Amino acid sequence: MATKAFGFLLSDLTTRFDSKLSSSSPKLRAPFLRCSLHVSSHAAATGKEQRPWKNSDARLVLEDGSIWKAKSFGASGTQVGEVVFNTSLTGYQEILTDPSYAGQFVLMTNPHIGNTGINFDDEESRQCFLAGLVIRSLSISTSNWRCAEPLGDYLAKRNIMGIYDVDTRAITRRLRQDGSLIGVLSTDNSKTDEELLQMSRSWDIVGIDLISGVSCKSPYEWVDQTAQEWDFNTNGSHRETFRIVAYDFGIKLNILRRLASYGCKITVVPSTWPASETLKLKPDGVLFSNGPGDPSAVPYAVETVKNILGKVPVFGICMGHQLLGQALGGKTFKMKFGHHGGNHPVRNLQTGHVEISAQNHNYAVDPASLPEGVKVTHINLNDGSCAGLAFPAQKIMSLQYHPEASPGPHDSDYAFKQFVELMNQEKNKKPHENLHHLSTMHAMDS
Repeated sequence: MATKAFGFLLSDLTTRFDSKLSSSSPKLRAPFLRCSLHVSSHAAATGKEQRPWKNSDARLVLEDGSIWKAKSFGASGTQVGEVVFNTSLTGYQEILTDPSYAGQFVLMTNPHIGNTGINFDDEESRQCFLAGLVIRSLSISTSNWRCAEPLGDYLAKRNIMGIYDVDTRAITRRLRQDGSLIGVLSTDNSKTDEELLQMSRSWDIVGIDLISGVSCKSPYEWVDQTAQEWDFNTNGSHRETFRIVAYDFGIKLNILRRLASYGCKITVVPSTWPASETLKLKPDGVLFSNGPGDPSAVPYAVETVKNILGKVPVFGICMGHQLLGQALGGKTFKMKFGHHGGNHPVRNLQTGHVEISAQNHNYAVDPASLPEGVKVTHINLNDGSCAGLAFPAQKIMSLQYHPEASPGPHDSDYAFKQFVELMNQEKNKKPHENLHHLSTMHAMDS
């Protein structure tokens, strides 16, 4: 109907323009524009013309009772998850494959998503673990020399739901005001709004062990470094090799690549790997990786961390940082809406420098609950929360954010070098220094 009306309007305007031109300038011709719309055989049979745009066919129902109509892409169905917003301007593919988003709907505050498509070099894990993707505008075309397929096709193959044409700014304001909310995303018209609302109010992400669902199932070796065309800072200057055991609580591949680029050979082990087996490997250091969910829901991981502390240098990132906090006797708490994005300012209290960091966490360590000797090394300048810890007596360092970025700036990449230096110091200790340290640790245990 709209096409017919538009055609009639153009025809009417052309007729009027022709009549005026014919009397004054017979050599001029009025332009003629024909607007046509393909009508399918089904539409012709039913008398209903197919629209060139997609209608709303999905709903996001939040636990506060708000209902957001949207258009779907990717997979179809019904899914429940915690809604969080991410302020990154780029890197949606790395976000999609970050295991730390397990159980969550990621809302991108940047309105235009999908314009660079998908390539298979930027994967941060073996699959997509997030519950769904919420965006304002889905790009109808892709333009990138590495693009292998469109975003919608990528999500559909991985059974991940996505919605667009929804007011992401309004939802973000709601999350900032009320905190992270549980939501249900559905393309199923048979389910009522009340049923979806009940689903959102009967599920909770707190207290769920999400790590076991994203961790590897058996140990494996990692040797790949950051590709030469993307490398920075290291320049192949690290000749000495350090042996690291990395606990996979949902580890991102670029953490492994950065460690390898700094001269580390890495054995990746599952989240349930016993501390005794780790120590049998005689590593120069142990990494406790990032991961999803509530650190209080994985007491077995806290116990593993406790049994390793003080025996070798350790480095905790995100979830690993929170587990270290609990293992040291501190407490963690759930933040109002967490930190998710590639533009969070952090102050390094040791140097006074400010770093722009990539962050993704909903929990934080309470520094007031930590024992004497543990130092807060970094703070988030947005809210003053603890962003880094160090305990020299037990060779501990940790960050609440991602030094490898991916996506995000590289301001904090030096942390990998600091970990290497910590291992090097321990490796080059004189025998009497090691005996003194062991006697000190024995006294602390007693």
